[in-house]
Amino acid sequence: MKKGNKRTNNKRRNIKPAQKPNIAANVAVTTSAATPEGTRESVWAEAVGDVPNAASYSLAPVDEEVTSCPHKEKPKIIAYTLGYAPTLSRPGPAQRDFMEETPNRFAYRCLPLNIANQYGWELLSPCTFEAIWNGDAHGDAIDINIIDDGWPPPVSHFGSGVLTFHINQIFRTPPGVQMMVTGPMNNPKDGISAMTGIIETDWSHYTFTMNWAMTRPYFPVRFEKGEPFAHIMPVNLAQIEQYETVFLPIDSNPELKEAYEGFQASRNKFNDALNDPTSIETTKEKWQKGYFRGKGPDGCPVKGHSHWTKLDVMAFPGSAPKKK
Repeated sequence: MKKGNKRTNNKRRNIKPAQKPNIAANVAVTTSAATPEGTRESVWAEAVGDVPNAASYSLAPVDEEVTSCPHKEKPKIIAYTLGYAPTLSRPGPAQRDFMEETPNRFAYRCLPLNIANQYGWELLSPCTFEAIWNGDAHGDAIDINIIDDGWPPPVSHFGSGVLTFHINQIFRTPPGVQMMVTGPMNNPKDGISAMTGIIETDWSHYTFTMNWAMTRPYFPVRFEKGEPFAHIMPVNLAQIEQYETVFLPIDSNPELKEAYEGFQASRNKFNDALNDPTSIETTKEKWQKGYFRGKGPDGCPVKGHSHWTKLDVMAFPGSAPKKK
């Protein structure tokens, strides 16, 4: 790869690039078999406790059709390549820089954050560049300085401070399944905000782009080669239109009310004990893990439902390694 400073002309290159080596090695993350204290893995291990050591486990009845037919073909998301290397991708990792930097990595105790981070695939920047928007609305108002070359480079196409990434494949999802494209989950970036779209990839013949709106004129925004610029995930547009939304008083569901009040009492008691230096057990426990373990306030597993503590999303062939 050439390195140096180069500026784009805000037009997508239509010339087919030469095949280049897979840059997966550039974004690989070295991991250790050990689980040292204070790592994301140690937080997860502490949280799941006696939960089975698997990506997910189900408390619901087993689907007999799936178990009786192990060779049943799984639904596919196809990425049709266009004659050149597709945009590099990887399954969404749980790690986030800001989560790593919280004291004792306590942000990983939030299971909803962990699951959202892993729900889908990240698309990775083909180049290192820095972009500066001058605050104008015209199409060439973003100055893009390519530092470490890669194809295709980002462009300023739509104007109004919108930075555009082209995606080198056409996605096809099963009938009735669409694809949402947005920025990397729970990964804020100063000076720029990811835009979000939903594409009907179960029929669309068109490529799509990932766009970011720059928010601070004359503030340099940098993306590194291999840094995620988009997160894609399947959605179901028809399904959301079928839901009827209602308000009900919690008294109308005595079982839920009892469980909620039990949780409230338990949480208040636990928080009070954390401030008591003589409460050795609570101090050792550090935080309540009921939701992480799929258990109710009474400590019993919630029956009849599935529960995930992490996701095992399949990678596209030739993908960059997923962070562990």
